[in-house]
Amino acid sequence: MKIAVIGTGYVGLVSGVCFSELGNEVVCVDKIAAKIERLNGGEVPIYEPGLQSMIASNKEAGRLRFATDLNASVKWSDIVIIAVGTPSLPNGQANLGYVEEAAREIGNAMNGYKIIVTKSTVPVGTNEKIANIIANHTEKPFDVASVPEFLREGTAIQDTLHPDRIVIGTDSPKARERLVELHKSLTPDIIVTDIRSAEMIKYASNAFLATKISFINEIANICEKVGADVTKVASGMGYDKRIGSSFLKAGIGYGGSCFPKDTQALVQIAGQMDYDFKLLKSVIEVNRDQRLNVVRKLESLLDGLAGTTIGVWGLAFKPDTDDVRESPALEIIAALERRGAQVKAYDPIAGDNFREIYGSNTVIYCDNAKEAAWQSDALCILTEWQEFLQIPLTDIEGWLKLPYLIDGRNIYDEGQVANTNLVYYSVGRPGMNRGAKEQAPVL
Repeated sequence: MKIAVIGTGYVGLVSGVCFSELGNEVVCVDKIAAKIERLNGGEVPIYEPGLQSMIASNKEAGRLRFATDLNASVKWSDIVIIAVGTPSLPNGQANLGYVEEAAREIGNAMNGYKIIVTKSTVPVGTNEKIANIIANHTEKPFDVASVPEFLREGTAIQDTLHPDRIVIGTDSPKARERLVELHKSLTPDIIVTDIRSAEMIKYASNAFLATKISFINEIANICEKVGADVTKVASGMGYDKRIGSSFLKAGIGYGGSCFPKDTQALVQIAGQMDYDFKLLKSVIEVNRDQRLNVVRKLESLLDGLAGTTIGVWGLAFKPDTDDVRESPALEIIAALERRGAQVKAYDPIAGDNFREIYGSNTVIYCDNAKEAAWQSDALCILTEWQEFLQIPLTDIEGWLKLPYLIDGRNIYDEGQVANTNLVYYSVGRPGMNRGAKEQAPVL
């Protein structure tokens, strides 16, 4: 099939490249000429394992190209995928400005029947608005469908080519047939539903996963008080098929481009229908507070943070990505600086993106992990990069000025910590917290 993907952000670029890998002809369109120029020059604007080589091979095969001309791309295509951003407005609602603009331009470019697929995460009812906008700009026939994405950054190619399920929301038998044909090689688990249900499936899925994360973090906080180990609790829970083991890892909370935005948007969607989504509001509140436990722990250990130097390992919201949107590190570092600490930060991939978003000249950005830890009063691990696990804890102990290690991602086990003199704190594992001069508030 001939597919035009509007938007070369994370979802659009990965989706377009993977569709070309399946043998389709794909053009990825973006109005930012500099981004298209970089892609045509072999540069990839996001970090995603395996993406660059897949782009190169499909460009060479003639199945993938990049362009700024939306009009020509729509005319050429059979299927048009809208994958533009839907960032949060100040009140938490999804900003649909880019989606509506894309719909108007698609309508003006129509030269025959097209299937318009929305992959952007949009509130329930948005695809009907898209259909109305396009209809106001063309007399050509078209169908609109919602095919939400469920990609995880760092494993996005795997998730696209080997998905748990494909959700297709459409009222058109013709669109249904074509879209099932497009996706059937990926999985037999294709759920076809009405458009509004497909839109809601995306929000409900992300909200539920966010709820699991906040729940296990609350359990971790209780474990600190009662002397239980949250990793063992989570393991025991995960064997229950009704619960499952995924997203039960305690830490400093969720971040990234999806969970924070989508949970806020779903609260707003509910509010517009005069429904108070109390559970999800609590999930958001728990997540915000969880990351600040790191700061509270440091304040207790160091008798305040004024004049201290704190090393930070990890700035991306998760490993294997350079995405720092809504990363816990943003709020944690800001809180440390407000309390008078000097922050030395290192991330294997995301340092430049963090510096661009955080906008502070006071953070010292380091070129390696040792530099960030060297002569720091404490070290905080905020992203579970594999690189950090490969550094012996005895080396970290030698680099630090004071032997304080706050493991916000629980990357070390009891045996590793036992062979050091580190004052170590993790999340929800009080049996591993060791060496403190006094019992500090729970992490």
